[in-house]
Amino acid sequence: MKKTLFFFLILMALAFTANAKNDVYPTNWWTGMKTNSVQLLIRSTENAFTSDNVRINYPGISILKTHQFSNKKYLAVDILIAPETLPGEIIIEVIQQGKKQKINWPIYKRRTGNGTEYAQGVNSADFIDLIMVDRFSNGDTTNDRIKGMRDQSLDRNQMYDRHGGDLQGVINNLDYLQGLGVTALWFTPIMENDMVNRTEHGYAITDHYKIDARYGGDEAYKKLSNNLHQRGMKLIFDAVYNHFGLYHFLEQDAPDNDWVHRWPEYTQTNYREQPLFDPYGAKSDQKKMSNGWFDKIMPDINQDNPYMANFLIQNCIWHVETFGIDGIRLDTYTYNDLNFANRCNAAIMNEFPKITIFGEIMVHGAANQAYFEQNTIDTSFKSNLPSVVDFQSLYYGIIPALTQPFGWTDGVNKLYYTLSSDFLSKNPMQKVLLLDNHDEPRFFSIVGENVEKQKMGFQWLLTCRGIPQLYYGSEVLVKGFKAPDGLVRSDFPGGWSTDTKNAFTGKGLTEDEKSTQDLVRKLANFRKTASAITTGKMMHYIPVEGLYVYFRYDEKQTIMCIMNTSETDKEIDFQKYNEITNGFNSAKNVVTDEVFSSLNKTTIPAMKMWILELNK
Repeated sequence: MKKTLFFFLILMALAFTANAKNDVYPTNWWTGMKTNSVQLLIRSTENAFTSDNVRINYPGISILKTHQFSNKKYLAVDILIAPETLPGEIIIEVIQQGKKQKINWPIYKRRTGNGTEYAQGVNSADFIDLIMVDRFSNGDTTNDRIKGMRDQSLDRNQMYDRHGGDLQGVINNLDYLQGLGVTALWFTPIMENDMVNRTEHGYAITDHYKIDARYGGDEAYKKLSNNLHQRGMKLIFDAVYNHFGLYHFLEQDAPDNDWVHRWPEYTQTNYREQPLFDPYGAKSDQKKMSNGWFDKIMPDINQDNPYMANFLIQNCIWHVETFGIDGIRLDTYTYNDLNFANRCNAAIMNEFPKITIFGEIMVHGAANQAYFEQNTIDTSFKSNLPSVVDFQSLYYGIIPALTQPFGWTDGVNKLYYTLSSDFLSKNPMQKVLLLDNHDEPRFFSIVGENVEKQKMGFQWLLTCRGIPQLYYGSEVLVKGFKAPDGLVRSDFPGGWSTDTKNAFTGKGLTEDEKSTQDLVRKLANFRKTASAITTGKMMHYIPVEGLYVYFRYDEKQTIMCIMNTSETDKEIDFQKYNEITNGFNSAKNVVTDEVFSSLNKTTIPAMKMWILELNK
């Protein structure tokens, strides 16, 4: 009987070792990283760990400490990677009831070219295209549906179903994007989004270490990154610190109960940033803003939990190094714990000194926005976020400039006032400008489907200070509002083989669509070599009767931008601006090629914009 029991226990131990399935996060690391202290989160998907007794026998790798959670399927192992450590396959031994459970974990040689071939950053010389991969182009129909994933929808007639776009579709059309003048691509999140529905946008991540198979997985993303860098283009990663999807394993099988914010009953954020800096604000409002859930299907991450914080920071570094990321856009930035955000930003910039980080600061008011970025304001909290998506110049700038009658504080004066508030920011040239995005109505719809206003918007976008960002399809007048039909996320024309209209080739485009696309293409390619726009200074004049004039200039070049937002023609007296125009004798419209042989007086038609390169 004793012998039978003895052999049974041996067989059980062997079965435990043989059958146990373990995942390690991060899934790998590299030699030669500044971030050489790494916290491994080991997860067993089957059996509980009976202890936190862990050994690693690998030259240069030492264990600093271990931690076991209330959910015994998880272990945290802090390791230190010495500078002399060589790449290889590390064996992590977890001692369970006297038996060793072996887990393989690779460490690689890091990629070369940090700051030159990747992690280069984006700047005002770039032109970003924001693309929703599911809505751009279907380059591989075999991944339209993936067996076992919760969302099996595939219907282009339903705006909130999946449509089938993928990374191969983007790769197939890089010639178009580069020809348009685009230098950098930013995608809404493409990590695994294994939710029940509404997975087209990507913001309910369920696995931070997998690129969604419906987009082509890790290999397609690496292929795209390589293609971009071979062309001299850049890749921007959309990181989400604030929340993840309800079906993320860290929610469905949490290590402890405090990895997300828990409330006695469901509590949504109040979506109000003011309590974070309001001198009269209530602590309860502040707590609800930062700790309330964005949505019932998006648990709010507790960044005060050091293990959760490490998981996020290491994951962002991992993505940059794995896929050759050049810039990072941070989603829902205002809802994060801001001290954590500072720590995360610092860790990323320490590892990749030239990388660009810009946050989604969807607030109302220039001072409100500046609070969350590097600023000149004397406040107790100081953000280290280098840059932001500049919603102020959208909400209180170009939209009222082209949709409101001119007044003392209305119309184009709002644009003037908003840009005048740049003194609050340390890096206004790094602000990311936009006309629209996946959360905002298409600009063409906002301006009443007025083609000339859309063109004026693009001319402003591509000449104002900052980094211009296009939203896919707006160059061919794609229109739509968020509600009720969600057309703001329509498919790019020509991205599917059955499309009768093809914006990639021009087939089926109207004259208005072609002319708008041509304007974007010509101006975006012009600005590539226009030092006055990409690195020069800016000076603007107080608008008069709807006429707004600003200059971009340096020692090599002077560009005069004239925006007539009124309903009547306006006289332009170049001598009025002689502190800049003095010494110049002629000008050329860089969009139409019209030449002004003298700089005296002329007339600009109603609702028109000119971009003039001044010549001596």
